[in-house]
Amino acid sequence: MEYFTYRDGAGGRELFAEDVALSQLAEQFGTPCYVYSSAALIDRFRAFRQAVGDALVCYSLKANDNLAVVRCLGGAGAGADIVSGGELRRALAVDIAPAKIVFAGVGKTGGELADGLDAGIGQFNVESEDELHLLASLAVARGVRAPVSLRVNPDVDAKTHDKISTGRAEDKFGITFDRAEALYARAAAMDGVDMVGLAIHIGSQLTSLSPFEAAFSRLGDLCRRLRTTGHSVSRLDLGGGLGISYGADAPVDLHEYGALVQRTGRDLQAAVTLEPGRWMVGPAGLLLARVIRVKENGNKQFVIVDMAMNDLLRPALYGAWHDIQSVAPRPGDEAPVDIVGPVCESGDVIATDRAMPELRAGDLIAVRDAGAYGAVMSSSYNSRPPAAEAMVHGGEAALIRPRLDYDALLARDHVPDWISGP
Repeated sequence: MEYFTYRDGAGGRELFAEDVALSQLAEQFGTPCYVYSSAALIDRFRAFRQAVGDALVCYSLKANDNLAVVRCLGGAGAGADIVSGGELRRALAVDIAPAKIVFAGVGKTGGELADGLDAGIGQFNVESEDELHLLASLAVARGVRAPVSLRVNPDVDAKTHDKISTGRAEDKFGITFDRAEALYARAAAMDGVDMVGLAIHIGSQLTSLSPFEAAFSRLGDLCRRLRTTGHSVSRLDLGGGLGISYGADAPVDLHEYGALVQRTGRDLQAAVTLEPGRWMVGPAGLLLARVIRVKENGNKQFVIVDMAMNDLLRPALYGAWHDIQSVAPRPGDEAPVDIVGPVCESGDVIATDRAMPELRAGDLIAVRDAGAYGAVMSSSYNSRPPAAEAMVHGGEAALIRPRLDYDALLARDHVPDWISGP
């Protein structure tokens, strides 16, 4: 089902989010503004869970940590994949059951590990021997046992963008296969530790099944070797990374991916945990922006909008492609334009040579598939307050994160008394 669609009205065609006109949201909440469809979030979660069978599905908060988004998915049955103490607090704040929280990440601090233990979370994905010893000591001091999965690095190239590949030997994540068996054995003998399984995550935005197949196969080999030497491996955390279509990309078929996941768990007789993020929330959100002006420079036409790289970093950071639509397109031929923001950087470009209908000052555009790694990566660069966030539910709409005003932005700073004024 499509949740952002054009509808015909007295004023012509207009883009809607569920049953709410985007022009109404722009007037109500201002621009730039992220807009999420609650129906899309819930339906995508249900489709994913149905495809992967009995696997525990832990939504990856790093894709979008807005409390309304997390509660929406948690209410549908999702657990949480977290990578920081802040994300732990967000998951707990919206009543995600601690037993359904997985704590991943290569740089967990002692304080963060302690918070996870105190909350009673279901799994720590340990990525180094140092982290293992620290976690064990913290657990012993509390008289508890930490449920641990060892994250291994399968040295599999996900064939995705270099900055979001995490399963190659040269990447910082996980424990190399040649050290994994020995470390698993040492961990199994430690006080304060319950070794429950193995974990992998090879990257984000995968659009081919073959890297998953290679990584799962290597993990299966390690699982069998550990069991041969008497170790219990009851869980397999297969990570996330399933990609979406941003335009040219042809995503992995969900049912083929689900069949691979179910086959892996069945063949290895282990419970499976999965950590989707982008797939769950990317297509469920868009970024609404307003045209400030249209400018001609030589043969180039620049459409300058009120969103910028501080609101959506992906195009500047990764060269990412997003479909962009006019909210109320004028009839007539399309022409190539560069869509750019007002930030004082040449890299503040949302799209280059993009065919668009005629756009004028005051018009609205929608940047599609912006629900993942959009608002969560935003900043106040150039002292620009990040975009607001709203959610629709049928014909209802609510502001779920307001845009800071300038006073609130400035109030975060403190000038010491010993700095003299002009």
